[in-house]
Amino acid sequence: MLFNKSFYKTFLMGLALTALATGGIDTAVKAQGTPGLVIFGNRDVDILNYYLDFGGVADSRDRYRFRIPKNKLPNGVSQLKISYPDYFDGKFDTDKIEVRPNGDKKKSLPLKSVVWDEKNRFLQIDLATPLQEAKKLEIVMSNTKNPDVGTYYFYGQVIPARNIPAPEKIGAWIVNINPH
Repeated sequence: MLFNKSFYKTFLMGLALTALATGGIDTAVKAQGTPGLVIFGNRDVDILNYYLDFGGVADSRDRYRFRIPKNKLPNGVSQLKISYPDYFDGKFDTDKIEVRPNGDKKKSLPLKSVVWDEKNRFLQIDLATPLQEAKKLEIVMSNTKNPDVGTYYFYGQVIPARNIPAPEKIGAWIVNINPH
């Protein structure tokens, strides 16, 4: 016998680990979400979760899913505002923006208006009926054209439905756009 049993076990284990590592890397590259570890940036801002359905490839179309946890909306919400940096050169399709309560893919809140102010770099989403109770929300922006490669901070603010109708900062989504 040219090879013994321990050689085969070692060889098969190495092969299995290589296959798992290769598959894991491929999956990690395709999935685009949660910012992970932030070394540089504004430490006074809460980092919010997000997901890019099509991987965040530069200059291609994508679907952004910005998530807001329930604890960020104790007084409900009547308006959402998302600002972005001046070097963001992507494009939003205001007809393809939804606000979904509790991450429910089948339910979308009715919107009064969606305004994209390119000059002042923000999106403003007004709900048709203010959401009185705290719920987790997902802002879904379909048919968004990704910008050039880089890291982009999208800052979120809300106008609460109850109490004083003054803007409240809720945090930031740190979106990474990849070359391909």
